[in-house]
Amino acid sequence: MSSAELEVRIARKHTEAVDICTFELVQAEGHPLPAFSAGSHIDVHMPGGVTRQYSLCNDPRESHRYLIGVLRDPASRGGSKTMHDAMEEGALLRISAPKNHFPLAHGATRSLLIAGGIGVTPILCMAERLAMTGGVFEMHYCARSRDRMAFVDRIAQSAFAPQVHFHFDDGDASQKLALDPLLAAPQPGVHLYVCGPKGFMDWVLDAARAAGWPADQLHYEFFSAEVAKSDDDAAFEVRLASSGRVVKVEKDQTVVQALAAIGVEVQTSCEQGVCGTCLTRVLEGEPDHKDMYLTPEEQAANDQFTPCCSRSRSPVLVLDL
Repeated sequence: MSSAELEVRIARKHTEAVDICTFELVQAEGHPLPAFSAGSHIDVHMPGGVTRQYSLCNDPRESHRYLIGVLRDPASRGGSKTMHDAMEEGALLRISAPKNHFPLAHGATRSLLIAGGIGVTPILCMAERLAMTGGVFEMHYCARSRDRMAFVDRIAQSAFAPQVHFHFDDGDASQKLALDPLLAAPQPGVHLYVCGPKGFMDWVLDAARAAGWPADQLHYEFFSAEVAKSDDDAAFEVRLASSGRVVKVEKDQTVVQALAAIGVEVQTSCEQGVCGTCLTRVLEGEPDHKDMYLTPEEQAANDQFTPCCSRSRSPVLVLDL
């Protein structure tokens, strides 16, 4: 275990809804855990070398525990299946310290929180924080059905329950989220936060951009992504600026894999382009961005990319390595 990792014990495992479990994690030796803020997540390192990111959904004022919610994903690459089927109370896990790429904006006059499915975990933490600090907000929580909706009782018992609106795909039209009217009139100081499955987030963000929401008022974080591969993907070369060494990246190989083959290790976590752990500066060349971490504006700048999944449109990429 590296010095940057923590060893925690699963103190409680609880079924919150269909296919959703929460895990209460405590420091293995009983010490306080590092502080975190609303929107934070941790990397969870599981047996077999699998690492996944999960949002913290307990009160940030708590130092004795972390609470994460895990959806059983039928397309799991090993993460959610391991957590649901192999991780029981008492088991030990290695985790990272909390990271926050999805913080609440300082100075917002009003916050619009939209959660889809398991994306409620950071959104609920934000709602509780805003309620505690007197922030003006409303929250919309969407799920396929009520029995797949976690934390319903926790929300119902909260002081901000009247500010939360529930939406179900299997209900009548009145229960579904009317997104266009909700986003129709962007205002200065009003910030939008969205988390959920990729398709859901694309739907919300596309609607917000079409309605004219400024990029700096849109906040989001992806935790999974479809692997973006194309028959047009071709081999290219990467040159390391520090040594001038050149390595060929084959059609079915990632930049991270090609670099590892010559002994150059790039730190990774999600391996899907959603966490930003492997973010690397690009000094020359044009990346072919396939990540969900960088904003469209950051991708257009072409001065950084995620080598775990992104490729190159130019024959050579020169990296700041």
